[in-house]
Amino acid sequence: MRHLLGNAPPLFRRHLPPVFSVWNSIINLMSGVKPSGSGGTALSTPANKVHFKCRNSQYPRHNVARANVPDDKVSWDIPMSEYTPVELDLNRVAPWADPDIRKPDVQMPKWNQVDGKVSRTSHMGPYRLDKDGLPINPMGRTGVRGRGILGRWGPNHAADPIVTRWKRDAANNQVRVEGRPVLQFIAITREDNGQLAIPGGMVDPGEQVSATLKREFSEEALSSMTLNADQRRNLERLLANLFSRGETVYKGYVDDPRNTDNAWMETVAACFHDDSGDSVGRFPLCAGSDAKGVHWIDIGHDLNLYASHIDFIKEAAARRNAHW
Repeated sequence: MRHLLGNAPPLFRRHLPPVFSVWNSIINLMSGVKPSGSGGTALSTPANKVHFKCRNSQYPRHNVARANVPDDKVSWDIPMSEYTPVELDLNRVAPWADPDIRKPDVQMPKWNQVDGKVSRTSHMGPYRLDKDGLPINPMGRTGVRGRGILGRWGPNHAADPIVTRWKRDAANNQVRVEGRPVLQFIAITREDNGQLAIPGGMVDPGEQVSATLKREFSEEALSSMTLNADQRRNLERLLANLFSRGETVYKGYVDDPRNTDNAWMETVAACFHDDSGDSVGRFPLCAGSDAKGVHWIDIGHDLNLYASHIDFIKEAAARRNAHW
């Protein structure tokens, strides 16, 4: 929700190897988020996949066509003398965004480190800078130079909470398909493009990812900002147990349509599963300001989700041996 409407792969196409005050009383419970879950390893962007949602398309919210980038020219290591990316820097005066660092009187951020309260590190490891001292997208060319509509140069950090339960029939039995139980997750319908998405958002400067996960879910899927004090306290009780145990299923680059050559989305996606469904079934689902709907959605391979969210959902399902 915050500022950038961030969230946020259908799967990256395989290719050649190139590259949240009211919640404070329970934020400490979020320390239960495990780095990788039950002995597993959090996914990161595979080296043999490249982004495609941020290439060869109209840049979101603007009728600007990206410069064409063929599949075999995505990597910065492949020469492309004819590459002339479109220049877009649309949030240079927004109070929450980086300043226009290309002005001579503006100090250059401290790349690849924590810069004040802003983390400019990447889950992908150290990133390179171009000849102008600007960060280079670690996954390659996008057809747009500058920040586009993102607020930060370099990595823009988000958090995506995946809240799940088993689908059950009228007799409260797990519904199975092809012998495997069907998993459901809470999804929002994004206001900006109508796509289904995980109810995530941007990590605020100095904020722990664990806090962002709870804040964004509460604001986006439960519309917590519209509740009175009693309703909020009741919601805190409902959330406390669920959000005290979670597992990180993904940490890395997001194939987000807002990405550019010099600014890109990264996220930590964590799954919070209610095995009995008793807790999440009482959630008062209500879309927040950046969503026009919120729903329980059956998880399966035919889902069409925003950005890289299908990858995160697939991993959450795989860890519970659920139907896909």
